[in-house]
Amino acid sequence: MILSKMKKNKLLVTVAAVYILLGLIQPDKAWQALSNSSYYLLEMAQIMPVIFLLTVSIEVLVPKEWILKHFGKDSGMLGNLLSLVLGSISAGPIYAAFPIGKALLAKGASVGNVVIILSAWAVIKVPMLANEAKFLGVQFMATRWVLTVVLILLMGYLMQKLVKEEDIPVEKVDADEDLSVEQDYCIGCGVCASMASEVFVMDQGKAHVIVGDLSEYTEIIKETADRCPAKAIRYRIESEGEIC
Repeated sequence: MILSKMKKNKLLVTVAAVYILLGLIQPDKAWQALSNSSYYLLEMAQIMPVIFLLTVSIEVLVPKEWILKHFGKDSGMLGNLLSLVLGSISAGPIYAAFPIGKALLAKGASVGNVVIILSAWAVIKVPMLANEAKFLGVQFMATRWVLTVVLILLMGYLMQKLVKEEDIPVEKVDADEDLSVEQDYCIGCGVCASMASEVFVMDQGKAHVIVGDLSEYTEIIKETADRCPAKAIRYRIESEGEIC
């Protein structure tokens, strides 16, 4: 049991081993590193709940057709510009953008537009530009902004050509499971339980499957899985040969 948990969390185990080794060799350095890590973990604990609420809002409140029209493959230059604006007016560190990017991809946004949002979020946010102009001057800020925007749009175009949706990894359901909830990914938002209470139930902050025969719930399961912000629902529809 313990070994399987360790194998599943190799990165976490490796980091813990490095901390222990550093603590034995240089305790002062280990304490300083632990203090720095604690600061960022506290920051993440404060920011990520808000981000998860935002992703849930995207999944539940924003129609897929709207995302397809404004951020999908056929949205054209308008979609690029909207993505640029969305990334520029964002708040918070860049790691907060990844769950939102995942939610937008799931709702039909193109790879290129998600890349533009992430890139703008990282380097041309409005608060960042204001501080840049204050310390380095308006001309410096404006010149860098123009050059950065050109490169971001180019990068979005190239990523759209080079990375296809099917290249983005999606976890597969186990062969002996027709419907399951990945507990490691479930964020306890309750969307599935509210949409399909006959199929899912919340227990100790996580969603669980409570029905055996899925045949009469096929459509609601598909819709619920599509709206899960963490994409934690795995299901198989044998009649269609579909695995999601």
